Amino acid sequence: MSLLSLRDLSVTRGGRKTLDHATLDIAPGEFVGLIGPNGAGKSTLLRAALGLIEAEGESNLAKLTPAARAKAAAWLPQAREIAWPIPVADLVALAQDGDTEAPQVKAALKRMDMAGFATRPATSLSGGEQARVLIARALAQDTPLLMADEPVAGLDPAHQIGSMQTFAELAAEGHGVIASLHDLGLAARHCTRLIVISHGRIVADGTPREVLTEELLAEVFAIRCHLTETADGVIVQPLEQIR
Repeated sequence: MSLLSLRDLSVTRGGRKTLDHATLDIAPGEFVGLIGPNGAGKSTLLRAALGLIEAEGESNLAKLTPAARAKAAAWLPQAREIAWPIPVADLVALAQDGDTEAPQVKAALKRMDMAGFATRPATSLSGGEQARVLIARALAQDTPLLMADEPVAGLDPAHQIGSMQTFAELAAEGHGVIASLHDLGLAARHCTRLIVISHGRIVADGTPREVLTEELLAEVFAIRCHLTETADGVIVQPLEQIR
């Protein structure tokens, strides 16, 4: 069973392919990290998969009506600014038709360490706190699949790790998660699978141990890294840019 199935998905902008024949499947229980340099096509893949931008090829989610898609996948875009001065719990409850007493809302607030902020206006929070509120809203949607574009950007280290642990827990519970990420260390530590995109094409797909090699990191990211194998997985320590 695939929660997300893409076949030869392509996006062309200004005569250039920003996504080039992407094919993948994501199953329940997977936490997939989508990694690659800036402009590689990570956001484009996520948005095209959801049918938010025009694309060629096939996506099982893009075919759905907006209502059916909202039941199949929760979407967390890059934009983190909250414009509405409404209580945090009310904002998160938008994922459950405004029911602030819904168990999914309470669980999401607790998971993101935001239960103590439930009655505060969302616009009064810091940028990092607002980001956690929006993650909580996506979690409260309680869909089989969570799709997130740079979900831990702007969070402090503790909440970056906590959010990644939450996504890993969701996968362990039988959900699917795909998130674009820039922190290779967090991706290696928490994801069950990594997909590498470069110049719009998927160039590697496998477990962190399989994907994160010195050769690939040099070729795709232009960085030299020190890789350490541990019982908890591979540790990635970037050392320098290759010029």
